[in-house]
Amino acid sequence: MSIAILRFPGTNCEFDTEYAFKKLGFKTTIVWHNEPSLPKDTELVVVAGGFSYGDYLRSGSIAKFSPIMKDVIAYAKNGGEVLGICNGFQILCEAGLLPGALKRNTNLHFISKYQHLKVMNNNNSFLKKCEKGEILNIPIAHADGNYYIDDDGLEKLKKNDQILLQYVDHAGKAASINGSVESIAGICNESKNVFGLMPHPERAIEAILGSNDGVKMLESFGA
Repeated sequence: MSIAILRFPGTNCEFDTEYAFKKLGFKTTIVWHNEPSLPKDTELVVVAGGFSYGDYLRSGSIAKFSPIMKDVIAYAKNGGEVLGICNGFQILCEAGLLPGALKRNTNLHFISKYQHLKVMNNNNSFLKKCEKGEILNIPIAHADGNYYIDDDGLEKLKKNDQILLQYVDHAGKAASINGSVESIAGICNESKNVFGLMPHPERAIEAILGSNDGVKMLESFGA
């Protein structure tokens, strides 16, 4: 499987993401944001985490205008799979590929720690190797991870099984981490080919570093 990993000025997770996917046996290409198009053999686009340029205005609000995003949007609308992690999630929401928005954490602080997540839906290519209701332990590192969507949008997410991950405690009870509506940590679009989450599965692929729960998430794309 060939994966295109986007790199914007200021992002800092593209090499972590590259390492993770290479470790799982995937072919990867890092694509600079000013490139006009994705590699022809792209089978998955990953919008990596970090702090893309212009985030001081609103996270992802400037990155969405980068030249490569025109091709990413066309690729997604044509059924291609796209994964946005942390800042990548913010960019996908700003670009209109995912519903809702990411706001500043309610405590106004940057949060960096391991966090338990519950798999809410696994009928998609991102989480199909996970069990519904499974509790995962994945790092989070964000200041603008407070997911917001209005009531009508929330009902659509629920109706279409678009809520993928929820912040929970070790027992699986919903936990208020950053103020996200219904503790949502990750979603997908209605067609289930565009995925976004604030936690960093690429940082949870080696048990010696605290968790390898990210392995089954990322390797699902090649299953």
